[in-house]
Amino acid sequence: MIEVYHNPHCGKSRNCLAFLENANQEYTIIKYLEETPSTDELTSVLTKLKLKPIDLIRQKEKIWIENYKNQEMTDEAIIQAMVNHPILIERPIIIKGNEAIIARDMDKIEAFFS
Repeated sequence: MIEVYHNPHCGKSRNCLAFLENANQEYTIIKYLEETPSTDELTSVLTKLKLKPIDLIRQKEKIWIENYKNQEMTDEAIIQAMVNHPILIERPIIIKGNEAIIARDMDKIEAFFS
């Protein structure tokens, strides 16, 4: 089953869902702002994305700039920041089995399902 970390207020996230609908892909929506992922869940997502925690951070978010920017942080501390403030998590994320992508680019989404 495909899982999508989705923010309904995000245009890229809505476009991602539209792509999946048009491609007749079945998926489950994870509204990560309402159902905050745990440390273990984020660690699993990062493993599937093959990214470091800092690469999943929305570094232009006000919360990041005011509270974390320019601080030396461990990976664990960055993950905890995302748990504490899920708005910091880049979106949308598509997870399919043991693979995942940050699905902001239609070409990337199409390649993921090719």
